[in-house]
Amino acid sequence: MSLGVCGRSVLRLILRASLSRNLLRFSPVTRSSSYSKGLVLGVYEGEEGNDLVQFTKAGETFDNSTSGRLKELLTISGPVLKKGRSRIFYGLHQDFPHVVVVGLGDKGVGISNLEQCDESKENIRAAIAVGCRQLQDLEVPLVEVDPCGDAQCAAEGAVLGLFEYNELKTKKKTVVTVKPYGSLETETWQKGVLYAEGQNLARHLMEAPANYITPTSFAEIIQQALYSTGDKVSVHIRSKSWIEDQQMGAFLSVAKGSDEEPIFLEIHYNGSTVASESPLVFVGKGVTFDSGGISIKPSSGMEAMRADMGGAATICSAIITAASLQLPVNIIGLAPLCENMLNGRANKPGDVVKAKNGKTIQVDNTDAEGRLILADALCYAHSFNPKAIVNAATLTGAMDVALGSAATGVFTNSDWLWGLLRQASVVTGDRVWRMPLFQHYTRQVTESQLADLNNIGKYRSGGACTAAAFLREFVTVSHWAHLDIAGVMSNKDEVPYLRKGMAGRPTRTLVEFTAYLSHESQNS
Repeated sequence: MSLGVCGRSVLRLILRASLSRNLLRFSPVTRSSSYSKGLVLGVYEGEEGNDLVQFTKAGETFDNSTSGRLKELLTISGPVLKKGRSRIFYGLHQDFPHVVVVGLGDKGVGISNLEQCDESKENIRAAIAVGCRQLQDLEVPLVEVDPCGDAQCAAEGAVLGLFEYNELKTKKKTVVTVKPYGSLETETWQKGVLYAEGQNLARHLMEAPANYITPTSFAEIIQQALYSTGDKVSVHIRSKSWIEDQQMGAFLSVAKGSDEEPIFLEIHYNGSTVASESPLVFVGKGVTFDSGGISIKPSSGMEAMRADMGGAATICSAIITAASLQLPVNIIGLAPLCENMLNGRANKPGDVVKAKNGKTIQVDNTDAEGRLILADALCYAHSFNPKAIVNAATLTGAMDVALGSAATGVFTNSDWLWGLLRQASVVTGDRVWRMPLFQHYTRQVTESQLADLNNIGKYRSGGACTAAAFLREFVTVSHWAHLDIAGVMSNKDEVPYLRKGMAGRPTRTLVEFTAYLSHESQNS
């Protein structure tokens, strides 16, 4: 990895395990920089017309150590730094041969009702990522980071910003170790590291080729990662025979088109002080490669369907992070894992399959396979007497059309769940947006010629909504949310602190949501 951090690194443990199976390779620290250190400092933009340099607390401390030289150079080297812009200085301090100053924007910003996020936190993440990458390009292996008044966000910006999937490349970027500069907020910093590494684990799983991340290898990586967090966890890697015993006919109908054996991954984290407390159950779609089946996808862009297990990647990574944080809550994660391929046994348009709850499904489009495997997993989730069920899936292209990469679409029957998810997303900056669960859409999937349900809606429009309506037919609990993450699956340049590639969203929002839920349970 092109990333190093202080403290115990869950991601590093996973990658080490993967290394032994020739999945990944580490790059050595580049030595051409003579092991010099770099420093990233933040500076506020200030009010219009005010050209005075406004440092953060850490920035003021460093400027004083240079007898005001940094402020002087900033003033004469150009205009006040705008949000997200940077300026680098050399030889300013003997301990830090490279100093990057980054613009944090307006000091007075906070939560924006229009943007549905805390702009101050997002500005810190973006600015710190810019500075760390700039020093990485200069092959600086050790970087200290200004906490900017929010050490967690600064750590997230650094760790997320430096991540790049390059395990299968010969030429790699310099490994950069980051730590907070002049800060006593080590616990808050480490929390940010864990949040970011959780998302980076999901990014790694989603980005890796499908011939490396199969259902079996996915389950093994998650198992090793979860066991590294402590003794409050358990993992069950269920085989095809178990899936058959559970009568998960919808799931099996998708898996039978591939030579890769399906896996039903079940992970438990028992963090609550009350062992009998009802768990939060996460369910994630785990299609490790989606060709579309007989209803085959166009070849252009099909390679991105290695990330069609993004739902499983994000929910499993969120649970691993929650366990690392030792959140006082019981969580169960369920991930039906398989490939959607085409052979002589594959689903054919018009086939009818039976789900775990006995409902029959007419499969008119084999490329609408995610809802089939989720249907059986949702039925199984009810057996745990859950406090709530939250599922995540790269389910529909229609969600990408509707919201793009701005937010995850949330369909829920619970105002309580929606409130917690929204509140969490405002803090993390990885936003959510509520979508409708009208009976209007339910009628489009329940009027089927051959079966109880059809796996696609009668009409072309509202595809994300009809998919959610289909899933609702397998839910009986009062608190359920379906997160369609198809639009946020990858990043081009929309999120400035993520490099181009698979995004691992909304892992941090799921972690923050779980933290809110645990605090609420503790206080009730």
